[in-house]
Amino acid sequence: MTTRNTVIRSMHDVGLAVWCGGGLMGAIGLNGAANQVKDSKDRGATASAGWARWAPVNAAAIGMHAIGGIGLILANRGRLAQQDGVAANTAVKAALTGVALASTAFSGWKGKIVAEGGQFDAKGAVIPSATTPEKVASAQQQLRIAQWVTPAVTAIIIVLGAAQGEQQRPSQVLEGLLSRS
Repeated sequence: MTTRNTVIRSMHDVGLAVWCGGGLMGAIGLNGAANQVKDSKDRGATASAGWARWAPVNAAAIGMHAIGGIGLILANRGRLAQQDGVAANTAVKAALTGVALASTAFSGWKGKIVAEGGQFDAKGAVIPSATTPEKVASAQQQLRIAQWVTPAVTAIIIVLGAAQGEQQRPSQVLEGLLSRS
């Protein structure tokens, strides 16, 4: 593997790891910690402030992953065309990346609604109380599920990336090329 390909692979993998890990830490750590804030009117604002600080890093990670992914596709276009299983894995990864992008955007949209709610009573970052404003409560309920989608989907992409790494072993390349013949 050339230095250029190593850089491309690293961008792709590190970007994905940050995207996945950040979403998981946010759902467990940030939202979980916000649930413990003593004043129930500060729980939503606390989580929103943390997610706002994370958003630029997350965007950079997604960009790194995307640039690296495009670079890998270009660098491996011969294997994509010739080796059995590589194109299918790449197509599934691309589709799941679209799902992860959509879930990230959806969570950002709903998170903005929570942030714009200002100070309101809530049981937790994504758990409304009986007195949480209706629009904010709806966004929180949707985020309660959505917060798990991005880390779950990006974790699957990590596994598919590992499978692609295995497909690059010389024995796998030969087997994949022979099975296409």
